[in-house]
Amino acid sequence: MREAHPYSRAQALPALLRQRIVLLDGAMGTMIQSKGMDEAMYRGDRFSDLPPDPAQRGNNELLNLTQPQLIQGIHEAYLEVGCDIVETNTFGATCIAQSDYGLAHLAREMNREAARLARQACDRFSTPEHPRWAAGAIGPTPKTASISPDVNDPGARNIDFETLQRAYREQVEGLVEGGVDLLLVETIFDTLNAKAAIFAIESYFEDSGERLPLILSGTVTDASGRVLSGQTVSAFWHSIRHAKPMAVGLNCAMGAALMRPYLAELASVASDTPISCYPNAGLPNPMSETGFDETPEVTARLLGEFAQLGLVNLVGGCCGTTPAHLAAVRSAITDVAPRPY
Repeated sequence: MREAHPYSRAQALPALLRQRIVLLDGAMGTMIQSKGMDEAMYRGDRFSDLPPDPAQRGNNELLNLTQPQLIQGIHEAYLEVGCDIVETNTFGATCIAQSDYGLAHLAREMNREAARLARQACDRFSTPEHPRWAAGAIGPTPKTASISPDVNDPGARNIDFETLQRAYREQVEGLVEGGVDLLLVETIFDTLNAKAAIFAIESYFEDSGERLPLILSGTVTDASGRVLSGQTVSAFWHSIRHAKPMAVGLNCAMGAALMRPYLAELASVASDTPISCYPNAGLPNPMSETGFDETPEVTARLLGEFAQLGLVNLVGGCCGTTPAHLAAVRSAITDVAPRPY
């Protein structure tokens, strides 16, 4: 799908999606968890005096401010195995998500610093022959605009569109200030939340004069083939296609093996748009090292099959995937032509 206006950043990326399959990075959370950090490491010196409740352990976005060298090192680990795009550590860096930790006032700074770290890593690895790009990761927030949190009151809502779009606008401003090349609205389980993000992004583009490539990625939550708010994959596409994304796809959820029919459905209806796919490393498995059951070889075989079938233009990994998974995926997709569109 042709963009409405020329991009001000990452101008070469759309053409690359026609030339070869582009490689996105893998899980940030899996890599952070492997470090075994305690509460004090999350807080660092700057936030050592915060009240003990709520605990900050698990607030991965805080690490952009307290452990920046760790976050940059994770980006570099993915770039070393050949990833073209790395995502900022900002999945939960909205004021809405950060309010659970009492740190809503730091959301913009978290995004700006995360973008700066990803951009620095990309600058270190970029060459004229192999440029690298930083994608600003925009998660769905812990709240949903379409679904009641109270089974006894179907009309109840715990957030509204205006609150969502203000939070997303703040996040986008921080990401672009920090230097991201594109924006990635991901793990979309409620299309109304995604519409709030799209509204915030478009309004920022209009006000700032910037226009970055946009990727929209939904998540199918079970074998019904629907997102959590009830839409089929086809309906999801028709609800967000007005945004003219550089790519649209699916991520997270059930792993590649169970994602295949829904990815094929999306590739069929979004015939004029590149398709992205970055699944979990299979299903959760607490006995495995990464918490998921797929080895790098299995993930690479499954995504390699998607490539051979002509379903994808961009692939990567979500929960449970590591640099080893992405190295194997890169080998599986090398010399395979991208999906025509």
